[in-house]
Amino acid sequence: MTGTFTRGLLAGAAGTTALNAASWLDMAVRGRSASDLPARTTDALADAAGWSIPGRGSERESRRTALGALTGIANGLALGVVSSAVRSAGVRLSFPVGTVVKGAASSAATNLPVAALGVSDPRSWSRQDWLSDALPHLAYGATVQAVVSGLPTPRERALPRQKARAGLVGRSLLLGVAAGGRSSLGVAGPTLTAQDTGVVKKLASLAAVAGEVYGDKQPGVPARTSPQVLPGRLVSGAGGGALLARRAGANAALPSTAGALGALAGSYGGLAWRRWAGSFMPDWQAAVVEDAAAVLLSLTACLPGRRRSTRVTRVYHPPRA
Repeated sequence: MTGTFTRGLLAGAAGTTALNAASWLDMAVRGRSASDLPARTTDALADAAGWSIPGRGSERESRRTALGALTGIANGLALGVVSSAVRSAGVRLSFPVGTVVKGAASSAATNLPVAALGVSDPRSWSRQDWLSDALPHLAYGATVQAVVSGLPTPRERALPRQKARAGLVGRSLLLGVAAGGRSSLGVAGPTLTAQDTGVVKKLASLAAVAGEVYGDKQPGVPARTSPQVLPGRLVSGAGGGALLARRAGANAALPSTAGALGALAGSYGGLAWRRWAGSFMPDWQAAVVEDAAAVLLSLTACLPGRRRSTRVTRVYHPPRA
């Protein structure tokens, strides 16, 4: 049996091999040349870091090619470990869905830096360019999905997951909305309301919530829907849904998805509230109202009503004379 980290490395290595094989097969069939995007991305990263690749002529070109390939391998291994950790957290995806999700994550890990660094604009790519990019990444996703689902860890064997109920998905959505308002609540809500959580974790969660409540009212805070802030809120919402699912012993695929969607709605909804309320009350008052609403939503999601006891009470009847 393998652990989460080892399984992730195996999945990442197998997925990277499949991606490279698909790319080389495409080159062999169509006779196209190798892409120079990895090398150009390496140049851009070196420039951003203020570092120049040593050497001249063919020597420097060899280093550019090698560094680009090593960066790709590092991405593949890292995503494999992340995929394994997500499954260990309780997210069980079907093979088709897992293939698409992991393939899209692999493509994003490659193409987002390319776009951010100005190396290339994916919006200008042709249909053939997109196919050449998508098929190898789908091969990566299929391989990683097969490995992580085919090598369960000892904990996964001991604790099989049941299907998530509608109530759990709904509570995950509410928790996601709360995380859209105050991102720390996505993880802090389940942590603070869990009976088996240690004091240190609860104090850390309280400190995170208190720090965000204070920082939210300071000037110069980036907008919650900005590219540098929104992803963290989505991750928090998804993580909160996964924690609720883990508590219920359920598959976290739907709860984590609901949490991320709730965080998206809560982020834009909270921003709309602050802009609308700012026309007739000070911003700090609108922020306090949002604080209360986010905490209330988090408590509603994490403290569901107790089920009525179904235990039958036996009544003692004395024997007849």
